[in-house]
Amino acid sequence: MFTQLANPIPVHVLDKGDGYAIAVIDYGQEHDLLWVTALDASGEIWCAPNPRVRMQPNWTMGRRARPAADRTPEPAAAADFADQAGEPCTDCSAVLV
Repeated sequence: MFTQLANPIPVHVLDKGDGYAIAVIDYGQEHDLLWVTALDASGEIWCAPNPRVRMQPNWTMGRRARPAADRTPEPAAAADFADQAGEPCTDCSAVLV
């Protein structure tokens, strides 16, 4: 079921940033809700699964800033992955043999 929201909701999508949820897609009880979100920084539209979406802080409503664990981390430097270049992880190596 696709539901367009009458009023966009300010949200934060983990790993993507702040934006406004403009609709919700519900595929049923075995699936997460998908929040159709327009991102502020890039203007991109993403369908974000429910566990990745957080409400933005709102002083008037008494909703404080998100805990640090919910904030989008800084992008990792390429050097952080230099030791993994071209090598499959342990879970994948058994399948690739």
